[in-house]
Amino acid sequence: MASINFLYRSKKNEAPLNLRLLFRVNNTSYEKGYKDFIIGAKTKLEVSKKYWEKQHYLKRPKDIEIYNKQVEVNQELNRITKHILNAFKKINSKEVTKDWLQLQVDYYYDPPTEKEALPKELIKYIDRYIEFKQNELSTTSIRKVNVTKHKLQRFEAERGKTILINEINPDFKLEFENYCLSENYAPNTITREIRFIKTICYDAKYKGLETHPQLDGIKAKYTKVENIYLTDKDLNNIENVFLPHSYLENVRDWLLISCYTGQRISDFMRFTKKMIRYEKNKEGILKPLIEFTQKKTGKLMTVPLHPKVMDILSKRNGNFPKPISDQKYNDYIKEVCLLAGLTKKVKGSKKVKISDATYRKVTGTFKKWELVTSHIGRRTFATLNYGKIPTSFLIYVTGHSSEALFLSYIGKSNKDIAMELTAYF
Repeated sequence: MASINFLYRSKKNEAPLNLRLLFRVNNTSYEKGYKDFIIGAKTKLEVSKKYWEKQHYLKRPKDIEIYNKQVEVNQELNRITKHILNAFKKINSKEVTKDWLQLQVDYYYDPPTEKEALPKELIKYIDRYIEFKQNELSTTSIRKVNVTKHKLQRFEAERGKTILINEINPDFKLEFENYCLSENYAPNTITREIRFIKTICYDAKYKGLETHPQLDGIKAKYTKVENIYLTDKDLNNIENVFLPHSYLENVRDWLLISCYTGQRISDFMRFTKKMIRYEKNKEGILKPLIEFTQKKTGKLMTVPLHPKVMDILSKRNGNFPKPISDQKYNDYIKEVCLLAGLTKKVKGSKKVKISDATYRKVTGTFKKWELVTSHIGRRTFATLNYGKIPTSFLIYVTGHSSEALFLSYIGKSNKDIAMELTAYF
């Protein structure tokens, strides 16, 4: 049995944390039949003395920056702990020394490479890549990696030849693109797969494997897609349309909540009355805020609630609508938007069934209600408020990591934005 804790042992204002490994060795020569050991090593995780002593162990800090720092540090400490304990399981505890422990910490930051042991086949290396990155990749990311791997397996079976890492070049890219197009994959899906294959090859190259001299010559650009969003008129129609079933009224309210909060379905579908609190603004007026942790990023968010949201809650004694599954939500909001008259034809992409168990994303012109998905609330919030609310505030609410990523959500064309700018000239 072993455990690990971390200490701040420096007199400096900022320094790396020290790691302590605590374990027990059975030995009948001792009075108690065992002996306890404590061995130390130094990590590369630097924190400030103030943070470690005053902030790291705070429970439910109100300062979001402190909370997010706690999440970041704890995630790194958990990864280090997992790495050391896994190494400890593979060795006789009587052989554990200070030098051994420091070596394992060093291996965490710079894993030893076994060039000959690394697979040179692309698909086999993807499995090794997942193993290398298991402490960094989320469950969702691993699932996406496996989707790409399975696609490559089907491609490899069709070509009748193993895909080697050192043959990934522009010719391979063209061959893979043609296969994906024959399988009706969307251009941006193909681009995403090719970029991932390059990432795998660069990882292999870093670890010492041979890659093709023309690897850098592979280029894959995303094509512009139309971002569908709901206009003010659409929102008004959705808000006022008569709906024949209670489940549609429930999903209509969730759709409006998503449009006025700008959150992902993985977050807003978890909203509850208990998450709401009231704070006074500069004028001394109490304003409703909702506080939650984003599922995707782990960030603690505090978002003001729009009066429209509060009107929806007032119909349910302050409660949010009944949560439903993502699939039902995506199906039902299309029904709501059809009944609300969103039948104008617009350009966009949607998934189309091409066989009993196969769907592909198809780009074309469709009735607007057909293109509505759970992400439309997020895009609507970003688009309708862009130019009205400072972009930095909008990025805070949506939780995007950069302005460039936020702007990709804007559904307005350059012409639309330019015409709005004329009001300032």
